[in-house]
Amino acid sequence: MKTQKKLSITNFDYIRLKNMITEYSKRNKTNVNIEDLLGEIERAQKVDSTKIPANVVTMNSIIEIRNVNELDFDEFQLVFPEAANSSERKISILAPIATACLGYKVGDIIQWKVPHGVQQFQITDVKYQPEANGHYHL
Repeated sequence: MKTQKKLSITNFDYIRLKNMITEYSKRNKTNVNIEDLLGEIERAQKVDSTKIPANVVTMNSIIEIRNVNELDFDEFQLVFPEAANSSERKISILAPIATACLGYKVGDIIQWKVPHGVQQFQITDVKYQPEANGHYHL
């Protein structure tokens, strides 16, 4: 249940995410968000890492979002599940909010189903994007 806006991901992120999903499938690991993530990355425009705009959320980006209804801001980094660490604000791409943000850009408002119901979030800043900093293989 996501707002269907244009989204872009790097070819590198696409390959790594597809491999992660394949590994989950091989090991019969289940995650309710896998299907949502797969749908998002399949419909995304794939872009070379050197050409992705700096305001687009990619893997390992540090972003700021705002809950549209509550005006609360939150900052976190999108990471692969093995790097997730809530005390360091590193959120797994398999968390609904991380899946919701991947591939969107600053200013986009995203509607997504989270554990507390459907919420609207706006991406207010990409504080760090690996590709914009020449870090193409993070």
